[in-house]
Amino acid sequence: MLSIDILLNAIVTGILLGSVYASLALGLGITFGILHIPNIAHPTLVVAGAFFVYTLTQWGLDPIVAAVIGLVPFYLLGVVLYAFYSAVFERKGGANVLQSLTLFFGLSLVIEILLSLGFGSELKSVSVSYIGSSLKLGVLTIPYRLLIPALLAPVTIAAVWLYLSRTSSGTAIRAVAHEERALSIAGLNPASVKRHAFGIATATAVIAGAALIMVGPIEPFAGRYQIGRVFAIVVLAGMGSIPGGLVIAIVIGIAEALVSSYLNPSWSPGVAFAILLLGLALRPQGLFGAAR
Repeated sequence: MLSIDILLNAIVTGILLGSVYASLALGLGITFGILHIPNIAHPTLVVAGAFFVYTLTQWGLDPIVAAVIGLVPFYLLGVVLYAFYSAVFERKGGANVLQSLTLFFGLSLVIEILLSLGFGSELKSVSVSYIGSSLKLGVLTIPYRLLIPALLAPVTIAAVWLYLSRTSSGTAIRAVAHEERALSIAGLNPASVKRHAFGIATATAVIAGAALIMVGPIEPFAGRYQIGRVFAIVVLAGMGSIPGGLVIAIVIGIAEALVSSYLNPSWSPGVAFAILLLGLALRPQGLFGAAR
């Protein structure tokens, strides 16, 4: 017999986890979903953002404040990464998918090694007064370590989507993958637009990193466990559908929480892949279609 208490707590936990997953997938939604650059290093960049936040919290800063401070350096990091990608591939006639995947896979390994050398292989966590307590609402028990990171995602996603949909530079970013020639005719430099977009995508990694390390301890190789999940979110939402990513992430989060609560927690990592396969079979273009 199903317990209503367990069911409600699983659903709420799934919603909160899904919101965190959406934060992790946001940057990939820009680089892969909009720019069509398969940046499989993005989850590792999120982990790098988490360690950046961890470092600043050792000096007494709140994780959210640390993440805000990290926006500029991570934006600049993204600009540099795209400049390197462009110099290696795009200025030489473009890269095929395998070459791009190889480049970003190598970048991911380099970041992991640097993090291991700098921080060691042991788990790191942040210690903030509000993280260890929970909010009680009747039969619901909502840990603040999940609630606060989960609230970061909709705020960040809304800010990014408003920028992409309501500003001229945001419109250029959404158009660059499909109308690169038209942008050139209009006097815009497609490479500059892509560089700016990649910078924004990488800046979101530090926000997601703050959310990740507030949820629980992390280690340098934690990004590997998120690659399949974040790609599933981006593809199922529809390439470049930023708001759709939040919806899909919450669906995956709820499904994982239900599987963990009623079946076996070790099965939950496979939930995203199962939903991805089902979604591709029923609606290959994604639930919300490709962004334009």
